[in-house]
Amino acid sequence: MKKPVGAEKKRVKRSSGSASTAAKDSGSDAPPRKKAVKKDLFQLFAEKVRDDKGLESRWAVMEQARVEYFRGKDFVSFMKNHPEVKEILEEDKDLDTEDIANVLLGKNLLVRCDRVTKTLRPGKKKLSTWPAHLEIFRDDQAFSETDAFFAWTFEKRHPLWQTLLSFFWPVLTLAICLFPVYPHRCKLIVLYSCAGILLMILSLLFVRAVAFGAMWILLGKRVWFFPNILAEEATLKELFRFWPKKDEEEPPKWTSRLFYTVVAVVVVMLLRRHAPDEAARARYQRRMSNIIDDVLEWSPKLALSGLMENQPPVNITEAANNSSDAADPDQTEEAADLDETQGEEEAEDWTNSDIKT
Repeated sequence: MKKPVGAEKKRVKRSSGSASTAAKDSGSDAPPRKKAVKKDLFQLFAEKVRDDKGLESRWAVMEQARVEYFRGKDFVSFMKNHPEVKEILEEDKDLDTEDIANVLLGKNLLVRCDRVTKTLRPGKKKLSTWPAHLEIFRDDQAFSETDAFFAWTFEKRHPLWQTLLSFFWPVLTLAICLFPVYPHRCKLIVLYSCAGILLMILSLLFVRAVAFGAMWILLGKRVWFFPNILAEEATLKELFRFWPKKDEEEPPKWTSRLFYTVVAVVVVMLLRRHAPDEAARARYQRRMSNIIDDVLEWSPKLALSGLMENQPPVNITEAANNSSDAADPDQTEEAADLDETQGEEEAEDWTNSDIKT
């Protein structure tokens, strides 16, 4: 029996359709190719801006954590002076500074902060430019240029030199612990280098304090040369900046200046009166030089040889007698009685000789 031609055509179409669906199913069973994860451009922008030294920033405490923050007006001036940083945003490089900052706030790369202390302290004309304590701004998290602070929320990438320094610290600690076994010449180099650096630091701090005191008493100005020398967070350029900051506080009263002048004069007179004489200074110098010589000349060999030389010689017979006496208490008592009788006989002989004479 012959099948109609239409049925064969439908079978062919059905088979071709089933083959195409099978091909699709086989294609869907194949593992999809992993697409390259593209990093957020605003994240890259934030990292680049944070690493740039052109944006002035400070560290502060916010909710029991240290954060790095900047001011809104500094961010605006930075974007004006460095328009090339927008190139990293590609399609969004034409956005305004305020729109870029709002996007960073929306992506939680920034958080707007506010100063904790909002009242003036006694003796100050205005609030601190860089507050040390911040809190999260409770109102709308939007960008503002006037009296607004913004803190970075992501962790900053550590440079290579910090990673190398983290491996160097254990080596330095071990080297410090092994200082007593150094050769004598290495000890001298380390000692004089550390003493020279310490003397330079103390001299710098002393001259800095004397200059501040003299200008405060004579001129009523608060001038700190090397203002960042004792800062906790500062770059090398900021650390060795010589010229002081502008004094924003009120000038001191003449009564306080006169009082501290009298105190300074009294302290200087007391130091001159009770200063050690030449003999005392020579004695202190000799004592310190002996201590330094003991530290420099110490070595394991000298320590072992010194222990052997300092031990007193042992008399074998005395040791044996002492051990035997300790072992037999009766013999000890008999020896004591014998010594007493001998002493009495010698005393009688002396008296008899005196009577004869």
